[in-house]
Amino acid sequence: MPLKTSIKQRFQRRDSGTQYRHWWQLIHIDFILLISILLLNIFGFFILYSASNEQFSLVLSQMGHISFAVIIMLVLAQLPPYWYQRWAPWFYFFSLIALLLVLIIGHISLGAQRWISLGLFRFQPSDLMLLALPMMLAWYFANKALPPNTKEVILSSLIILIPAVFTAKEPDLGSGIVIFTTGACLLLLAGIRWRIILYLLIGILLMAPFLWHFMRFYQRQRVLTFLNPERDPLGAGYHIIQSKIAIGSGGLLGKGWLMGTQSHLQFLPEHATDFIFAVCGEEFGLFGALILLLLYTAIILRCFYIASQAQDTFTRLLAGALSALFFISVFVNIGMVSGILPVVGLPLPMISYGGTSMVTLMASFGILMSIHGHKRLLS
Repeated sequence: MPLKTSIKQRFQRRDSGTQYRHWWQLIHIDFILLISILLLNIFGFFILYSASNEQFSLVLSQMGHISFAVIIMLVLAQLPPYWYQRWAPWFYFFSLIALLLVLIIGHISLGAQRWISLGLFRFQPSDLMLLALPMMLAWYFANKALPPNTKEVILSSLIILIPAVFTAKEPDLGSGIVIFTTGACLLLLAGIRWRIILYLLIGILLMAPFLWHFMRFYQRQRVLTFLNPERDPLGAGYHIIQSKIAIGSGGLLGKGWLMGTQSHLQFLPEHATDFIFAVCGEEFGLFGALILLLLYTAIILRCFYIASQAQDTFTRLLAGALSALFFISVFVNIGMVSGILPVVGLPLPMISYGGTSMVTLMASFGILMSIHGHKRLLS
């Protein structure tokens, strides 16, 4: 009898003890997570309809994006976790090659070279990397003793830095930050020692002057504007000033649905995408913003609960990193719009108009449901 069993055999043995009490468990759907996602999407339709200046066609298009994304989520939920572990390295290298290709033959839009066009549709390789990186790191640490040693931390840091740098070169600083931060969170979940964390922080501080030198002019302006938005109120600081005006003018209960002036009078930039949270704050006030944050909190807590219930190193690290990915995406966008973080091009998850970000996040939820749905129920 062989001493080692395959990845597939290990997962099949765990799945053989699974018992199902509800129909949604039979198809590996986490009902609590699904309901939270649907409630967030419904609330998002109302916000998007107003943010798009009452263009119902845009809402219908967003419904199409969500429908396709839900199908992807349901399909990925059916795949056993050993599939993700088996194909993680190949998915990572494919995404890395796509990031290289986008720098060479990528489609240019709004001054950024972020997309690869395939005729009927185009996609952002950085979105693929948001899923590929956690899978690759979880695969790397799956059969290693934790916490990782210095050599393993250095190698995993290279796995994180290479796609993050390629993404920032597009330029897509927002996605680059999310990729880097998600990878860093997985290292923390792997139990990296505090001594190594201190060394990494010192290294980042020493690299800061070099990073500033290689940043583009508009990226430097965003950092300077974050420190003092009033230095150029009609130029670099205009976006964040108008965003804070919109949020502050909403007060406690807001101006009312479809009654926002900053977006409808075109003062607020990118009000259907990056700055859509400001529309929510203006029209629904603090009360509406808290409802939105509560929905996000419900999803995040459920994701981390799934991670805590995972039964092996690979699924535990992968679920934890995907949960952190969603939290980071929400935190960066809301922090950007409210002025506590520099402005980066990052949509508000599940609310902003767009298809690629929606598909990526729903795919991550599908993987989480797969991890939770295929685990053995312990007596």
